[in-house]
Amino acid sequence: MDPLSTSEGGISLEKYRVKNAPDVAYYIPDFVTEQEGKYLLNQVYAAPKPKWTHLSNRRLQNWGGLPHPKGMIAEGLPKWLDVYAKKIARLGVFGDHIPNHVLVNEYQPGQGIMPHEDGPLFHPVVTTISLGSHTFLDFYKRREENDADSQPSLEEATSNKQDLNEPFLSLLLEPYSLLILQDSMYTGHLHGIAERTADVTASTVANLSATGYRVEQEIERTCRVSLTIRYFPKTLKLKLQFGKR
Repeated sequence: MDPLSTSEGGISLEKYRVKNAPDVAYYIPDFVTEQEGKYLLNQVYAAPKPKWTHLSNRRLQNWGGLPHPKGMIAEGLPKWLDVYAKKIARLGVFGDHIPNHVLVNEYQPGQGIMPHEDGPLFHPVVTTISLGSHTFLDFYKRREENDADSQPSLEEATSNKQDLNEPFLSLLLEPYSLLILQDSMYTGHLHGIAERTADVTASTVANLSATGYRVEQEIERTCRVSLTIRYFPKTLKLKLQFGKR
């Protein structure tokens, strides 16, 4: 039986809501089984080599098309991803839509991603299945460009030995889990993954009580693969002719 199903046959997310985080984050442990996780990893690594894009700090795969401000030439998701896109769609977080894009990221120990936002191209919801290793997803308060008086100068930050981008909250993402970010957690904050080989839990881990870990516990990272499953509303049927009017 689906662990998310209620006695009425519907799906309830409320018990998975991270109450110590701003609106809205849901953390669902064991969204996929260990067997499903192994199957998904096998499919990721069975992809043709040209499917991988190599960056300086990780490598990735795009499925469903290449997002572009002018639109995405939609490609059908392979069955092994479509199954989970539809499973997430049944949670209702994308409204009546079914996710049509999956970004696969591989992080080796010590690799991460700088604080960033996913931007307005996608429906303002992001969902992520974690496989392999855990990670800490760190959140940073957005600094208003017009609020210069509230921003510490470089000299002040250096003298106080403060990080200009210190996270105010973290989420511990365990293997097989699903993370859902909506509203201000999507649009109001930056998120990133620090380049570490191990993490130490702290009181700033908002979902710690939903995991099997305690405060001040060190967790070694291994290779992590994330499936970021999203809905891209602006799709095109014809091939884009970039550079032409």
